Amino acid sequence: PAEISWESVAGLEDQQRRHLTRLCSRGVLWKHRQDKNLSIVFRLLHGGEVEADGNCLFTAARRSMDVDATARELRMRTVRRFTEDLGSVDGETKRFIQSAIRNMYSPDLRSGWGIHVVQEVKFLAKKEDRELFDSAIEDLILLGMPREIAAECIYRDRCLPVDDGPSWAKYMSISGSPEDEFDIITLQYTEEGLLTVDENRDGRAAAFGDDIAIECLATEFKREIYVVQAHGSDGMVDEENCVFFLPHPPRSEISQPPVFLFMKGTGWCGAGADHYEPLIAH
Repeated sequence: PAEISWESVAGLEDQQRRHLTRLCSRGVLWKHRQDKNLSIVFRLLHGGEVEADGNCLFTAARRSMDVDATARELRMRTVRRFTEDLGSVDGETKRFIQSAIRNMYSPDLRSGWGIHVVQEVKFLAKKEDRELFDSAIEDLILLGMPREIAAECIYRDRCLPVDDGPSWAKYMSISGSPEDEFDIITLQYTEEGLLTVDENRDGRAAAFGDDIAIECLATEFKREIYVVQAHGSDGMVDEENCVFFLPHPPRSEISQPPVFLFMKGTGWCGAGADHYEPLIAH
């Protein structure tokens, strides 16, 4: 994989660049969670830009792990691992996972406004049903309903909400290709009510990888995945503490060295998905 020095990485503030350059020269000590005698020092270099198309987690992981699988194949392996594991967990764990999914993709709009300015609700529309939905929306518009409200009514009524394990698996399978079964519909809300309806007319929106997907990817490859977050001046941290390592251990044994992914922090809370880039570990 390509390697880029931190001086050449675009979009970093000086404090991020300095800290990451120091980190690269010093190295990062990794200790095996299960074999306490095993530890390795890694030098972390940037693995190059990846497109911000919703597939970035899988594109970045592919490059960091240096595997032959395509980003779409990694996505499908992640979903299969999730589905298999969900079938074997106890009731309490399953309820915890379902709750996390609902909070991310079908939040209760009566709360959460102390944290978020905008909240999103995701729905899945079958590609083959889009013309039927368009026709139903037009019927409501002819009755005098504003277009956005008409679209909200139809999508809420007729599309699949992402609020449990099976719907998450369908959602996370979407890579923005014509082969997808579903299109992603996104309703954005402020505390006052509906803000926008993203109808994803061309069907190219992909499901951004989330923490659940990262854990499933880690489990599939039996490797810890560390998300390295570098916060800029808007992160309200000093330079010495601007880089965080967020661990995602597999739910199985660890049989290979860890994988590192990079996330440019843009403050503590943004409406929008996380963008991942590859890190090459030596």
